Formats: sequence, C-alpha cells, structure tokens
Amino acid sequence: MTVSEIRAWLVERIAEATGLPSEAIRGSDQFESFGMSSRDAVSLSGDLELLLGCSLPATLVYEYPSIDALAHHLGASPGPSPNTASAAREGSVVGQAIAVVGMACRFPGADGPEAFWSLLRNGKDMIREVPLDRWNAGAVYDPDPTVPGRSVSRQGGFLDQVDEFDAFFFGISPGEAERMDPQQRLLLELAWEAFEDAGFPTERLAGSQTGVFVGASVNEYSLLQANQYDKLTGHSGTGNALSIAANRISYFMDLRGPSMVVDTACSSSLTAIHLACQSLRSSECTIAVAGGVNIVLEPAHSIAFTKAGVLAPDGRCKTFDARADGYVRGEGAGLVVLRPLDRALKDGNTIHAVIRGSALRQDGRTNGLMAPSRESQVAVLEAACRAADVLPGSIQYVEAHGTGTLLGDAIEAVALGTVLSKGRSGPPCAIGSVKSNFGHLEAAAGVAGLIKVVLALKHRELPPSLHFETPNPHVPFDELGLRVQTSVGCWSETRGELLAGVSSFGFGGTNVHMIVSAAPEPQRSTDTLPLAKELVLLPVSAKTPEALAALCRSYRTLLSSQEVSLGDVCAGASLQRTHLDRRVAFLGESASALAEAIGGYLENSEHPGVLRGSTTRSDHPGPVFVFSGQGGQWPGMGRVLLESEPIFRDALIRCDALLRDWVPWSLLQVLNGDDPEHDLDDIDVVQPALFAMQFALVALWRSWGIEPAAVV
Repeated sequence: MTVSEIRAWLVERIAEATGLPSEAIRGSDQFESFGMSSRDAVSLSGDLELLLGCSLPATLVYEYPSIDALAHHLGASPGPSPNTASAAREGSVVGQAIAVVGMACRFPGADGPEAFWSLLRNGKDMIREVPLDRWNAGAVYDPDPTVPGRSVSRQGGFLDQVDEFDAFFFGISPGEAERMDPQQRLLLELAWEAFEDAGFPTERLAGSQTGVFVGASVNEYSLLQANQYDKLTGHSGTGNALSIAANRISYFMDLRGPSMVVDTACSSSLTAIHLACQSLRSSECTIAVAGGVNIVLEPAHSIAFTKAGVLAPDGRCKTFDARADGYVRGEGAGLVVLRPLDRALKDGNTIHAVIRGSALRQDGRTNGLMAPSRESQVAVLEAACRAADVLPGSIQYVEAHGTGTLLGDAIEAVALGTVLSKGRSGPPCAIGSVKSNFGHLEAAAGVAGLIKVVLALKHRELPPSLHFETPNPHVPFDELGLRVQTSVGCWSETRGELLAGVSSFGFGGTNVHMIVSAAPEPQRSTDTLPLAKELVLLPVSAKTPEALAALCRSYRTLLSSQEVSLGDVCAGASLQRTHLDRRVAFLGESASALAEAIGGYLENSEHPGVLRGSTTRSDHPGPVFVFSGQGGQWPGMGRVLLESEPIFRDALIRCDALLRDWVPWSLLQVLNGDDPEHDLDDIDVVQPALFAMQFALVALWRSWGIEPAAVV
C-alpha cells in the first residue's frame, strides 16, 4: 500500500473509533490526542498487520506517534518521516575517562555498598507495605484506579528510618534540622561517607574546586507543611529548597566547585553524574561528588501516578515480563565521588570502576508527554558508545531503566537490541533492572543502577533481576540478542574487558546512557616490606562518646573478617579519615590483637593496647618537629628503620652520597658503628649525621601524610 492509502485507512479507522468526522482529523495530530490507550495502540498495530500482511511490533504507535509519521514509515516513503530529524545525528567527541573513587548509599534493605551487594546477589525483594509513620495505606487505597483520592498501591520500597539525624555533627541547630527536608539530611550523611570511602578527609577538601551535583525531583516534606503558616521559620525556605540539597554540602565542607541540583524527573541522578563528568573534563572542578535522592513521605504523588496508570497494583516492578503493569515507588539515595582517571591513577586512589563516556538526549514530540521514543533511545545509546569509544557489540550487560510497563519495556528492549547487536559475535547481552528489587527510586533511580553496575564489575558477577517469569510477548529477545539475567552469573571477559551500560529515562523525555568499565588492575608496590611481628596503630575518632563506641564496634567486626588487610585498615584509618575530637587508638601485632584491644575499650577495662584521649580545636596550625643539635645520638640509631623502611633508607643513602664529596668517612658506616676511626662523639661527624637522620625521618613522616607546620 502507498503512503496515501495507509493514511486514508488510519483516518477512517480513527474517525470510526472516536465518532469524529474524517475532515476534522489531521495527519499531524498525535494518536494520544484521540484518547487512544496502550491497549488501543496494540489493537491498532494488530489490525495493521492484517491489512498489510506482515508482522509489526506492538510498540509501533509509540515509535511513530502520528498518522503522517506512521503512514510514511509503513508506506516506505523515500522522504523523511515528519517526526524524524532530517539532519544526520551529530558525532560525539571521545572524552577523558572518569574514575569512580568513592561510593555511599542508603537503599531499602541496604545501609551501604556492601549491604547493597549482598541484597543484589541474594536476589532480595525489599518491597513492603507503607509504614504507618509515613501514612495509613489503607485509608488511601482502592483497587479501582478511577476512585478520586485513592491509590491502587499500598506498598513501596522504604528506608528503615528517615527522621533521625545527628544535627550537631554537621553544626546544625535542632530548630533548623526540624525544618530541613530529610533529603538534605540524608545527602549530608552520604557525602561524608562517600568522601571517606574515597580516602579524602574533609579538612583537605576545604577550599578546593570540588563540585557537587545532585539529582532531586520532588520534596514531599514541603507538602506536609503546606498551609501551616504559623509554623514557618527563617529556616523553612532553605530547609525545603531543592537547590540547597547540593549547596548545603558545599557550605558544610567549604567546597568551591560547581554546586547544583538537577531535575529531569526519573533520570535526575544519572543526568547529575553525566554533568559532573563533563565538569571534570573541562577542569571546572577537580573532584566531584554526584548522585541523587528520593524520599517518599506522603501519598499525593502515588495517587497522581495511579491516575496516570503507571503504578502496579501488586507493588512489584515486573521488568521485561508479560505481567508488567507498572512500577512501585521506592526511596533512597546514592552518591559517587569522581576524578579524572589519570589523576586517580597518579595519586594512587582506590578505583571502583571507570565511566568511559555518557550521552544525554531528549525524546522531543512523542505520542504524549510521558510516552517514550525508541528512536531517541537508539540515539542516546549510539551517542554514549561513541563518547566512550567502544563498539556496541562489546557491551556484556545493560542496567536498564526497566520500570515494568508492557510497552515501555518493549520499546527499551528493541532500542537496546537495535544498537547492541551491531558487531556482536559473542553471547546475548544480559539485561536487568534494580527496580525489581526495591522499586523505582525516581530521582535516585539512575545512581542506584550505576552503583549496582560498579559493584557487579568489582565482584565480576551479574546479580539477578527479579520477577521475570514469562517473557514480554512484544520483545523478540532472541532476535534482539538480549537475555534477562535471572540468576547470579559469572561475569567473564569476552573482548578483553568488562563493559556495561546504564540507562535512565525521565518521564518527560530526558534520557541518559552511561558506559562503565572495570577498574584497571592496581599497581602493587614491590619495594615495601610486609609488616611482621611489629606493632601497628589503629586510630579511631568521632564527635561524641556514643559515636566513638559505635565506630569501634564496626572496626572490631571488620577486623574479625578473614579477608581483611590489616595494613589497609590501619592506613585507611590514619590517612583517609577525618580525625575528630573524641579519640582512641589501638596497638597490636595482628588483627585479632587489635580486636581484643577494642573489646577491652568497649568493656571499659584496662588494656595495654588502648590509648584514650580527646582534643579540642585551637588556632595551632599543626604539628611542630623539634630536632636537637647534639646530645641525642647513639651508635646503631635508625638501624631498624634502615632495614624496614625504603623511604628512610633512600634518604640516608642520598645524604651519604652527597657527604662523600666533603668528608673522608661514610655516613652509613658511622651510623652502624662500623668505622673505627670516626664515631658520633666527633663534633664534625655528629652534626651532619644528626641532620641526615632528621632529613630521613621527615621524608618518612611525609610519606605517611604527616607534614609539620614548623621545624625547630
């Protein structure tokens, strides 16, 4: 059939269904404007199959959302479809790779990345009935979605608590904390944890060009306060402004880089991370913390989404399944700390994974404001692959947006298959969605998917996507080269590296896709000697005695793990955490000895490996090194450090080499007591020998991250 014949048939069909006269139906009008539902769209596609005698996708009306666009597509017109951009898609410049060097999260059932990985790997479903401290789910529930003021869902993915907050830790008064959106409180806590995970003590970040990029979309806390004018205070404005969710982190930590909140609805957090990567590549900031947050406190949005027909009555995201009928709402937050990969490698940062590239696109005019576009999803996938400089066929896993709607999942799967099948010679690409574990986190959904992928890359395993029983009939998985990951699977390299994609789509059409690869193999130092039969120091600090005891219990649990590296634990505690006022230090020869010392402290019993103390902030700039000019020397001094510390040894060897041009004796022989003609009692020997010792000690302390404010 020709384009004009198909167009005439479509006009006649819609006129018959709506009762409108044929002349009132314009070819440029969206199908949605005629009141067509998803079921009507599938039915129209089936009728067209019979008319044309060929197989057509059920998503056809969404991919070509007007009469003219669909007629041009089906009639194979040589000209461009009215809904297709006439210009060729622009290329993407390959950008610098970005390292994920720190992470922190709070998701339903997961109070941190390790707990999150356990949840994922064990395939846990964390959906539950709405807690009574949020709202009475029964009072606003009705299975009939048309009943005013009612929701078809009485379940969701919820954090255990969102009302507790250590205001004094962040220098916030109780009155101000009470007016703060819990999303701001949660982000402050996660920013602190993420920077600690990255090994960046906050005092070292103060004044730096560190950027803060946060995705947030709704503030239900402000809805709870609506019309309570007598309760408004001077903190109500800043406490509920979305922009302050990022600005407050910058303020508290004295960060001077860009600071912004991004709202692209469901894709907000991945958009924020995309913008953070762009800011790092342009040197607008040197470090970035990025992610998103979503807290569900009252039922208004659940009622609105019920009326929009997107909530699943059974409270489950059945992604890519034939039973897919909508999503369930969830809450949580996640942040990642980002640095350019070359800087992270140079500085020896721990790298969790690498963001190779990303792309941001918009659907444009589709079959309705909330309707997805396969064409736009293909465009963002292709652009992300170009930005990452990777072949689409080499990607082994995609964390899909996957909300769990029958046609939305089908459109996404077809777009994925269209792109990822190019150049693919290996097994099908695995796909899944974390929404099946704890629901759609809306503004925080993207960062939840990214952290899931980062953890999977670290562990080289693919966790299962839940609630997949019968494949979506509108998705030809085999033809598309896709498979849903339904069990824990080993993630093996097929083309030399592990590669994954992460998708996040906003319900207003803002789409993001990100390409992530496994971290490069860490450079292991070969010139350091292992600790053996020596005391090691574990410093622990907090702002209150209660917090100090809680942190000590965490360290005791960590030290009891068989996989723990004692050197890493002590180095992290010494160099990568902020040292607060309440302090205790533990000495021991092994992890078990340190755990025993911690137990003694917690039981308030005397233990030789426990050093208690506290400090108060003052105007003193830092430690002062005091070196004697004479009188503190002895034969053999520094011998243990010479044997065990390469940096100390190299510094003395350097001094010895420089002295050889000026004196008739060897510094190293004198220090060891091996020179019968010269010793440390000689004034012309002791002065340069003491200086060399002091120089080597400063070099050693510096390697441990300790710089003096002054030397006497």
